[in-house]
Amino acid sequence: MKKLLINSLLTIAFLVGANPANAQFNLKKAVGSATKAVQAFTLTDQQMADYVKESVDWMDKHNPVLPADDPYTQRLNKLVEGITDADGIPLNFKVYNVIDVNAFACPDGSVRVFAALMDIMDDDELIGIIGHEIGHVVKRHSKNAFKTELLTGAVKDAVASTGGKAAALTESQLGSLGESLINAKYSQKQEKEADDCGYDFLVANGRNPWGMVKSFEKLQNLEGSTKSTTVQKMFSSHPETKERIERMTKRCQKDGYERPAKEEK
Repeated sequence: MKKLLINSLLTIAFLVGANPANAQFNLKKAVGSATKAVQAFTLTDQQMADYVKESVDWMDKHNPVLPADDPYTQRLNKLVEGITDADGIPLNFKVYNVIDVNAFACPDGSVRVFAALMDIMDDDELIGIIGHEIGHVVKRHSKNAFKTELLTGAVKDAVASTGGKAAALTESQLGSLGESLINAKYSQKQEKEADDCGYDFLVANGRNPWGMVKSFEKLQNLEGSTKSTTVQKMFSSHPETKERIERMTKRCQKDGYERPAKEEK
């Protein structure tokens, strides 16, 4: 299992760059000269969609996507069978064979689950995580975060200078956008909204929402373990795990759902 390529690529690009002092000066100069253009620049929905597609395509090309006949992919496909869209957004699922513990969903409905996360989650827990990530898509959190990155992040000058044409971005710029999709930061309010929306999504698709509770419990149990660093990074901006468990437990009980029996994992 490999380390997610984006982080390594960006690190290499930084290490082989120009002299840090000159780079800092040139960066300030470039940012200063482009400030007015960037502030006035806007993106259409089609341009946004083009950037998302190119970023997802870049990630799929530069990371080990497991084939259809791989046990991880087969397990994921079985788990999400019949789940084809979220609020009209078509969904597609793939597994990255990397050691990072993570999963993310993109504004275009691309859901990427990391094999290392599947290793520590049973099926109920895994669908709970996926439901939460899709909640960010349905509530347009991921779209807004990506748009903010395009207009204010590291590639904003390139986006403005090309008039919003995604194909004009370089490999390193696409890598930066890909990283922003994986490591999108959300507010506490948005995380709670994604929990509630994910709950509704699971119910609407015939899944037991207790899976979300179980996933939070698993994350809580992993605190202090050898995997705690990557898990904490994944959920660093989320509300307190205990609070999330209590909120979702009350919803499940109120709606009359039975907690699934414990799976051996």
